Amino acid sequence: MRVLFSNPPWWGGRQGSWIDALRGKARYVYGVRAGSRWPHTRETDSRPDRNSHAKEYLPYPFFMGYAATYVAKETGADVELRDSIALGETYADFYRYIRSTPFDYIVIESATPSWGHDLAVMRQIKSLNPAKIIVTGPMATKSADVLNTGVVHAVIKGEYEKGMVDVVNGVEGVVDFNLLTVEEMNAAPFPHFDDNIWNKYWDSNPRGQIAPHAQVWSSRGCPYKCIFCVWPATMTGNDPNGEGKRTVRQYSADYMEAFLTELTERYNFKCIYFDDDTFNLGNRHVEAMCQVMAKIGLPWSAMCRADTIKLDAWKLMKESGCFGVKLGFESGNQYVVDQIVNKHLDLEYAAEIVRELKQLGMTVHGTFTYGLPGETKEQMLETRAYREALPFDSYQESGTAEIEGTPMANLTEGEILRRYKGAVRDGGYDRRTDGNVKFHELSKKLQLS
Repeated sequence: MRVLFSNPPWWGGRQGSWIDALRGKARYVYGVRAGSRWPHTRETDSRPDRNSHAKEYLPYPFFMGYAATYVAKETGADVELRDSIALGETYADFYRYIRSTPFDYIVIESATPSWGHDLAVMRQIKSLNPAKIIVTGPMATKSADVLNTGVVHAVIKGEYEKGMVDVVNGVEGVVDFNLLTVEEMNAAPFPHFDDNIWNKYWDSNPRGQIAPHAQVWSSRGCPYKCIFCVWPATMTGNDPNGEGKRTVRQYSADYMEAFLTELTERYNFKCIYFDDDTFNLGNRHVEAMCQVMAKIGLPWSAMCRADTIKLDAWKLMKESGCFGVKLGFESGNQYVVDQIVNKHLDLEYAAEIVRELKQLGMTVHGTFTYGLPGETKEQMLETRAYREALPFDSYQESGTAEIEGTPMANLTEGEILRRYKGAVRDGGYDRRTDGNVKFHELSKKLQLS
């Protein structure tokens, strides 16, 4: 039995004028898919098969990496993981590999922004290889539509370790959510890292990253119900309308110490980035991870919230080697944060935490999004003013991508969702699914850039 977990190439055409192309200055477009909460396209100075994405944003494919080793252990199958985006390979090379290598199953993780592209890739795969195609990722929330394409054998909802074991054992069609328990997580094998591309994954923020760095999880899930957030609604939970219970499962200190010790002994990583949905959910977990990182002895950073731990825990993070954090704000307007995003974040308190972290000597990266349903131009400009008033070392501004399985994607015209009373989908709302493209369009209309 042979199983391929595949993150296929996602290239766009060259950008720029024909004169730029003649001068060799035209830029390509590449997409990030598996490992990204909001798959999107972005311009790159790299090109297919030419040291692609060196020091450009590229996330580690978390769900795929954990599923690959889990399925191998539980089924005894011969499992491969091929991250074509990290490899920077061309479509021709990818299809040559697919044609020449026999597989029983090929697993592809997809979401709304890449779905049209991915479906075309799957049709081509089907013409070259008799393997059964399995679709995972946020797109699995539209399981009936995915199966109706005629090229898909099974669709697995949510994180897919156990679901893929079921498929290998003969299950087909729609495979429902079956998440790992905390006990199963901490007994599972460590995720797959490829000796050829371990150093390709990169995120320059928060500032202070040293290449190569390892992107890891210390937990799965987030209890908050932000309207646009993908993974807690579709992958680590089943809550498309923001009405259900969202759970958090944290890895034990023993698991993390063993994992990070093996990882850093095997590879020459210079720092660690915890890309949890929310790393700092509770002082106890933060304290445990700080003890682990003090033993590992590498500088580290994390994706956090501003309001979930005490100041002493922030200080402990700094003392154990944490040089920076990412903090999600989404908007600089409190009404938008409360009534549209449903984030439950006090913006004045969050601003004070930014200042405190700077006093501790940590770098802070702030994330903001524009174009929410019901958000006005004035509110977007307030976000810009809020961001400019704080001492961020770096920041991210994006258009709010509408991705299947989230409350925002399930907001129908004229409907008011109970937890998102300010969210209104009207004629002026842009339903674009690529947040990068949406932000560029908003920037031109609202003069945000």
